[in-house]
Amino acid sequence: MGEDLGKLILRVTLGVLILMHGIHKLIHGVSGIEGMLAGAGLPAFLAYAVYVGEVVAPILLIMGWYARIGAVLVAVNMVVAIALVHPAELLDLTRHGGWALELQGMFLFSAVALAFMGPGRISINNR
Repeated sequence: MGEDLGKLILRVTLGVLILMHGIHKLIHGVSGIEGMLAGAGLPAFLAYAVYVGEVVAPILLIMGWYARIGAVLVAVNMVVAIALVHPAELLDLTRHGGWALELQGMFLFSAVALAFMGPGRISINNR
């Protein structure tokens, strides 16, 4: 039971924290992301995929319904976010010695861990 509780805590925490970013984008739009994509030579309409990675995927995680798929979607979203927004900071440290991308890294690797572990028994899928 302890292992399943740990998976629940990890799933819900990651889901809620990512969903907060998605809600912000639902309210304020994705025009900034469209600009970054266009600047990288990619079609601007791909910006709308962020809603999958930051709204749909976190809801899957929170519910524990197809949570592995949700976790993979969050991981892909984070890789794209790091590549588009933070490539220059990849090897940077903060003035306190932490990795400059520790939040993004925590989101990414938590999602990867959940993709491998699955949601646990305290989930809709019960796995």
